[in-house]
Amino acid sequence: MTASDIAHGFASIEAVTAGLASAGYISTRAISTAVYLAQELRKPVLIEGPAGVGKTELAKSTAKCLDYPLIRLQCYEGLDEAKALYEWKYGKQLLYTQILKEKIHDVIADAQGLDESFAKLGEFQDLFFSKEFLEPRPLLRAMQQPAGSVLLIDEIDKSDEEFEALLLEILSDYQVTVPEIGVFEANVAPLVMLTSNATRELGDALKRRCLHLHIDFPESAREQQIVRARVPDVSDKLLAQLVTFVQSIRDETLRKPPSVSETIDWARALVLLHAEALDPDLVRDTLNVILKRRADIEIVAAKTDALTRDALKAAAA
Repeated sequence: MTASDIAHGFASIEAVTAGLASAGYISTRAISTAVYLAQELRKPVLIEGPAGVGKTELAKSTAKCLDYPLIRLQCYEGLDEAKALYEWKYGKQLLYTQILKEKIHDVIADAQGLDESFAKLGEFQDLFFSKEFLEPRPLLRAMQQPAGSVLLIDEIDKSDEEFEALLLEILSDYQVTVPEIGVFEANVAPLVMLTSNATRELGDALKRRCLHLHIDFPESAREQQIVRARVPDVSDKLLAQLVTFVQSIRDETLRKPPSVSETIDWARALVLLHAEALDPDLVRDTLNVILKRRADIEIVAAKTDALTRDALKAAAA
């Protein structure tokens, strides 16, 4: 399935699954349903789940298969409207002020009295805060796309509650208010996806405006499909072994279990090393690809022989 096949959006839940697969994203019925409903209802989707399970990738793949521009806003503490909505082109405004200063005599030359002089200058004040001097940031830019877009508000849980309040108008009416100019309404309502790693509880007002989707670590068969889609050169034997191993260590008491993206990285690393099968030494040498904390590596390294043996047996079965 190509972007031209779904130029006017997804026709069904099955079309979502097929379209995402064409972009390299292995979906589930729940994921495809959420994307389809978001498109048809034009409601944002709040996607929650552990880091690295494919939340951001879902937005990227949706934009790719719909042939929409992906407009991404990465959230962080202290994010404000100047970075998210718009800001003024201060350099151009200063240049305009300088030009006005040089031409002010010509502007008010024929004015009759002080009141008329101020009236003429007032016309330029309106121009000073106009669209020509407005710099759109991701939220406003998404509203201005003529044929639609996918707006990814990534890691919304890292932003402040004040930023959540800023989003409410946008997510309710797909419009942005610029006090100096007025209301900008979306040409075509963007397909909005918000992701959260649940590092803090989001407000009820924001949640009410969204569909909810939870993405957890995939079961073994789907994780193998995901890795196969991203690392086509990995052998079936090695694929089954490495996914089984990763799934088993997620059951260990780790501070940061390996994500799906780290499983993919490990598969790429093992293919690069020309590995045909897992063995304890190879696993120890490459644990830093799937585990990013020293304490976690030490826990798994101490059990590598047993974990590898069990993974080989389970994969063979």
